[in-house]
Amino acid sequence: MPFDVTQWWIIDIVLPAILLIVLIWLVMRRRSNRSESELSQGGGDGTEAATRDLYREEEERRRDGTDQL
Repeated sequence: MPFDVTQWWIIDIVLPAILLIVLIWLVMRRRSNRSESELSQGGGDGTEAATRDLYREEEERRRDGTDQL
């Protein structure tokens, strides 16, 4: 059963356009979610602050001699 012109037009133009729209929507959604989470963590430095806290705790355990537990 060969495809006619309309079916090829759908495959060549409509489906890639739908895919592009979905990809743009996902990127925009991810960016908005990331900016909201950064705002809730105090301006985006939440990860850095958590890392500093973790390093500080590890250093305290190392100095106390309890890092092997």
